[in-house]
Amino acid sequence: MAKYSVLLVDDHAVVRTGYKTYLSLSDKIGTIHEADRGETACQLYHQHDIDVVVLDLSMPGIGGFECIRRLLSRDSRCKILVFSIHDEAIYATRAIKAGAKGYITKNSVPETLVTAVCAIAQGNTYIDPELAQKLAVAMATGEDEEKKIGKLSPREFDIFRLLAQGQTSRDIADKLHLSYKTVCNHATNIKDKLEVKNIAELTLLANRQGLIE
Repeated sequence: MAKYSVLLVDDHAVVRTGYKTYLSLSDKIGTIHEADRGETACQLYHQHDIDVVVLDLSMPGIGGFECIRRLLSRDSRCKILVFSIHDEAIYATRAIKAGAKGYITKNSVPETLVTAVCAIAQGNTYIDPELAQKLAVAMATGEDEEKKIGKLSPREFDIFRLLAQGQTSRDIADKLHLSYKTVCNHATNIKDKLEVKNIAELTLLANRQGLIE
């Protein structure tokens, strides 16, 4: 049986080593490539035959959501499993909307990572069971703020989070490799969609939704 090749993307070397060990124990997993940020992941993905990308969301550089966007823009068949510390339903919702095929948290038992990778490699989707329940509740309640946040594009969501964390438009432009004007235009659209008047209100909304670390 052919083994699945994996690209493990996380900016912490110790974390990568641990998860690489878990994956290596499975007879279904073959070559495991590593990247410490999204930019490197995009390069490696196109240099190697990768079956599944296992991706953290919180990384320096372009970050996880932008990495998902870039990978899928170049290869719509790219299979991405988000493996994140964030266990809030909204992160999983955004990741799946961005195009990820699965979402599990770093609190999951090690076996879950292998199960999820194999499921996604076979063309299925996989959501952490506990998180799937949160997602169902969130969808059922249809909370107003979540609906508003759901209107944001993946790029707007990235900028929304960074603004809420206190970063300036200039900082965000440098971080995401965008022009200052582009970030300012996005910020205006974000405030309109979220129906907030200023950054203070935006930050309060993000805090209520558990989006500020």
